[in-house]
Amino acid sequence: MQYWLMKSEPDVWSIDQQIKAGEKGADWDGVRNYQAASNLKKMEKGDLCFFYHSNIGKEIVGIVEVIKTAFIDPTDKEKRFVAVKVRFKNKLQNPVTLENIKKTKALENLSLIRQSRLSVMPIDTKSWKIILKMGRINKKKIHA
Repeated sequence: MQYWLMKSEPDVWSIDQQIKAGEKGADWDGVRNYQAASNLKKMEKGDLCFFYHSNIGKEIVGIVEVIKTAFIDPTDKEKRFVAVKVRFKNKLQNPVTLENIKKTKALENLSLIRQSRLSVMPIDTKSWKIILKMGRINKKKIHA
C-alpha cells in the first residue's frame, strides 16, 4: 500500500461532497499537471490518500481510499489525462493545517511544502503516521 495527498479547492469539491458520494465514491478528475497525472497512474486499489483543502483552509481534512485505478479522465476532451475513483474513509478529528505541517521538523521534506502547487503527491509512511497523529486519527479505524 502507498500513501498520497490529493488537493481540492473546497468550493469546487469538498470533503463533505466526497462524504455525500457514499460507497460508490467519486472520480478524482480535472488534474492537468503531468507530474500529478503521473502520480495518479501509480495509484493502486486500496491506497489511502489525505484529502487536502487547498486555497481555502489549506489543511488536511480527511482520508479517501482509491477504489478504481487510473482511467481516461472524462473531463479531458483530448484524452491525455487520467482520473482515479476514490471513496471517503475518515474525517480527521483535528484538521492538520499547512502552517502546523511547516512547523513540524519531521515533515520538512514533504512535497506539500517543497512543491506547493502539485495537486497529487506521494506521502512516505513516516510522514503519514505523523499527520495521522496530528489529526487525532486511530490507524486501526482507517483500515476497518
